[in-house]
Amino acid sequence: MSGRHGVPSPRAPDVSGAPSHPAPRRPETRRRSRIGEFLVVGGATPLLFVISWLMRETLELSDAEYATGFTFYYAAHLLNDPHFSVTYLLFYEDARGRLLGDRFGRTQKVRYWLAGVVAPLGLGIWAISALATESAVSLGLMFQLMFLLVGWHYVKQGFGVMMVLSARRGIRFTPRERFVILAHAYAGWFYAWASPIDTGRRIVEKQVVYTTVAHPPYLEQVTLVLFGISTVALIVVLAMKRRREGPVALLTPLTGLLCSVWAWSVFSGIDPLVRYAVPALHSLQYLYFVRLLKEPQAREREGPPFFETSARNRLGLLVVSALVLGAILFDLAPMALDETLTPSGGYANPDMGSTPYFAALFTFVNIHHYCMDAVIWRKENKQTRYLSM
Repeated sequence: MSGRHGVPSPRAPDVSGAPSHPAPRRPETRRRSRIGEFLVVGGATPLLFVISWLMRETLELSDAEYATGFTFYYAAHLLNDPHFSVTYLLFYEDARGRLLGDRFGRTQKVRYWLAGVVAPLGLGIWAISALATESAVSLGLMFQLMFLLVGWHYVKQGFGVMMVLSARRGIRFTPRERFVILAHAYAGWFYAWASPIDTGRRIVEKQVVYTTVAHPPYLEQVTLVLFGISTVALIVVLAMKRRREGPVALLTPLTGLLCSVWAWSVFSGIDPLVRYAVPALHSLQYLYFVRLLKEPQAREREGPPFFETSARNRLGLLVVSALVLGAILFDLAPMALDETLTPSGGYANPDMGSTPYFAALFTFVNIHHYCMDAVIWRKENKQTRYLSM
């Protein structure tokens, strides 16, 4: 999720689908909304560290880990999986108009073609080739690409959260400030990926066995230095902004950024229990912005001049569609493929494991999600840029 800027004209049914501004809410309602926003964009993370400590003090670590893992395994069906599947529903809405019409400008249309056509075609060929040749090495490379990009996806979303929520509070950043904030996010991504040192390990992921590509021995130290420099630069820039503009309401936006970079990326494994919650926390943050996007649009469409179905029905349909599609992508489809297409005697290459179709589809959806997400949440997309207002 990257930055979103600008606002289309209200009541614009033909181009953006963006709603007009809702009526002002009462102060107590706004206060509760701000507290809820703080929690869902990252503020719940410190609370989970406290809960984790209490669980480890009360229970044996193995029992606490089992309870936490069990909870977030099933939470994936309600948060993680729909966060992937709803991206497909957002991205391919009016695909014909976006690919061939004038819904996007030239640059955005190229991005849409790359993410919506080229990327899934290339990933599909890669996955099918790996399965057809029983190449655990090829599937392993897909996993490693996914692990490389997931950090980029996390920190870019954190950057977008900070930019959007700041703009919604009337806070604007200069190009230099934006550069420093984004550089800190990227530096965190590089360091998280490079740490710890990887000399080439033989690991198992989704039952597929492969050997990782070794990192240069100096990579961890270099990325740590860059991350440290970017942290100092971020502190200096924010301090200068406060000195120049006075107190600014950056608690929630900055929490969204720092949790994405520090708690969910760089130090995601620092707590043995909270690490299970990281994908759910990231998904919750993402789904909050989907709500910010779709709820006003749904309310707009139920009034004049559209008089379509109620906002509750439209949003309910979106929720059900995301849940169903998530179940198909991560449960039903891979289960059916593995049961139907896996040889009865198993693969000649034992490194493929017993669920290679699940492994291939899992990596496909993850990587494709990162590509689509980088197109949806851009200022060039008229349907999302109004969020900054």
